[in-house]
Amino acid sequence: MKKEDLLKLVEDDDLDLLKVKPLATPAMTADHRLVASFKEIEAFVAKHGKEPEPNHADMHEFKLNSRLASIRSSKLKSDSLRAIDTHQLLKKVVETVDDIYDDDELGLLGPGEESIFTLKHVPATMKMPDKIASRKPCMDFPQFEPLFDLCHRELKAGIREMRAFTGEQQIKPGHFFVLHGIVCFIAEVGEKEVKNKKVNARLRIIFDNGTESNMLLRSLATELYKDPSGRRILDNHEKALEELELIKPDDLSTGFVYVLKSVSQLPEVKAITNLFKIGFSTTTVEDRIKNAAKEPTYLMAPVKIVSVFQCYNLNPQKFENLLHTFFGKYCLDLKVTDSMGKLHVPREWFIAPIDCIELAIQLLINGEIVHYRYDGDTEQVVERD
Repeated sequence: MKKEDLLKLVEDDDLDLLKVKPLATPAMTADHRLVASFKEIEAFVAKHGKEPEPNHADMHEFKLNSRLASIRSSKLKSDSLRAIDTHQLLKKVVETVDDIYDDDELGLLGPGEESIFTLKHVPATMKMPDKIASRKPCMDFPQFEPLFDLCHRELKAGIREMRAFTGEQQIKPGHFFVLHGIVCFIAEVGEKEVKNKKVNARLRIIFDNGTESNMLLRSLATELYKDPSGRRILDNHEKALEELELIKPDDLSTGFVYVLKSVSQLPEVKAITNLFKIGFSTTTVEDRIKNAAKEPTYLMAPVKIVSVFQCYNLNPQKFENLLHTFFGKYCLDLKVTDSMGKLHVPREWFIAPIDCIELAIQLLINGEIVHYRYDGDTEQVVERD
């Protein structure tokens, strides 16, 4: 085809079939001036390694800061520039529920089969346990706020003191606790009731973040036991009273509960990470274990002391039975040969993390171990069903 014929063909293109349209780019679909002003902001970020700030000493930086704020406040501007936003200056920020719905590109929040609100394979009704508590805003929090302020001031001044939580009997109206790093106040304790041979009561708990909960007394106790930072807060009177009542004149010191770690070189023992012995001794623990390498109860190997607790009014036989009931199947099952060639099955060696071991001893000492058990699957202390 001759050049003249080709040109004539192009000129006669009434339907614009041969007309080349420019590719749409973010810079061309957005206003050119808007793009240029945004590029100026990006150049500042690339040079200084930070966003422009409202710096009154530098009017150029001040203007760029105002310009960026204006772009961010406009959804239309932000959406048109996001494709060329190399420094993620226009990254979507979720602040309101509307922001979540606006960013629902997959349609998961709308009507239809794909919506997360369209439930499938879910029973129409579910039986919920009665111990589930709800956390909600505390509508009358202003009347409790001065109590929290006073509590914090007295803690700082040393008038109040934080101590480990040791028993459900400490949960009373007017008392403060620390649960998961938040101070809480027991405003009310409902009527106590017995269910499944357990005494329980519904609480009204106020948290110093302005929320409240209707948690059950036993559930709060469980959470305080499980939380490594769980504490109760005592005032001056409570501290003095506790010191007086800690050991009564008629209390009998029966010995020491101890936790040991084996240093046996047997492969089957070394392979168990969380292996501890919980024992009881009427003499000092150091005296009790000085011949550990010659005694089957200590796996015929030296041991090292992990913890020691002095006990009062403790029945040794009951102590052993409660421990084995608490840990159930997580007791060590190993045969050890003594120096005479006789086989022994050592007792009171348990496979559990040290925090669960020490919590079991605490529950045993305060008499509440019968309400709990060790769950080896989750490696946690849980309430008995």
